[in-house]
Amino acid sequence: QVQLVESGGGLVQAGGSLRLSCAASGSFFSIYDMGWYRQAPGKQRELVAVITSGDSTNYADSVKGRFTISRDNAKRTVILQMSSLKPEDTAVYFCNAKHSRSYWGQGTQVIVSS
Repeated sequence: QVQLVESGGGLVQAGGSLRLSCAASGSFFSIYDMGWYRQAPGKQRELVAVITSGDSTNYADSVKGRFTISRDNAKRTVILQMSSLKPEDTAVYFCNAKHSRSYWGQGTQVIVSS
């Protein structure tokens, strides 16, 4: 069983930066592939970035070069560093842990004003 708690969302102007953090509880954090997803109003949830248990990363085309995902297995945290934010990045951001099962956090709101 894994519990995920996101933090770091908020209101920021276009061009600004935010740092999202996901804290995980439970055992064997290092075996999980960890991801950040987002869901904008009226849209489906979409993958933003993922970092595997082997530290491979993958990003949505829309965030490449602007967002960076990282993990600290000792602290059981995953970070999404977001820069050059755009209004279209506005969404609720969810942390995900996946191995044999998939776990979700409650989400943190990010609002980017133009």
